[in-house]
Amino acid sequence: MTYRSTASWIFGWVWLAFAALNTADLIARGTMPTALVVGAVLGVITFLVFVMSLRPATITEEGGVRVRNPFRTAFVPWNTVDGVEVSNAITIRAGELTVRCWTPQPSARERAKSVRQGGSSRRSGRYPTSEPVRTKGEQAAAEAMAGRTHADWVAEQIRALAEKNKRKTTGEASVIWSPYAIAAAIATAVLVVAAAISLAF
Repeated sequence: MTYRSTASWIFGWVWLAFAALNTADLIARGTMPTALVVGAVLGVITFLVFVMSLRPATITEEGGVRVRNPFRTAFVPWNTVDGVEVSNAITIRAGELTVRCWTPQPSARERAKSVRQGGSSRRSGRYPTSEPVRTKGEQAAAEAMAGRTHADWVAEQIRALAEKNKRKTTGEASVIWSPYAIAAAIATAVLVVAAAISLAF
């Protein structure tokens, strides 16, 4: 199962389409050095969108949880998971290694909305409310979920899977640099340098 920010992911692909159309236009009708400078600006923004919106994901697999952050990818086998906490991000502890998940992140707005929804639907006062009155079961469920965000739910899924599969998996937690992110960074740097040189001459 892959967990990510849906809004960021959609924005990322929309931006890629926009950048591709503009790049084609620059190639067909652009003039140097303006086209190269505009291309460098597009390249920098596209690089940032890729590493911050499209790459980050938290993926639960058969053998463990894979955390893709902007530049690095961590793989934590279920047998090494010592704890999962949620503060301003989901944090997975595996021995001396601590992995912070870039996504999903709990926002203060999302947590406040969850708290409000968990409150009682009964309102006191002179004026009646049009909101439906919850049954006792619905109210109990709402109160139990009060203050919980999507990140809290994902952390709970990771804890449950780690407990279920702890004895079925082996291996050590590892963190590696993403070759795709590094290649994108190098390509962007080359484009920026080329644009700077074209302006200088």
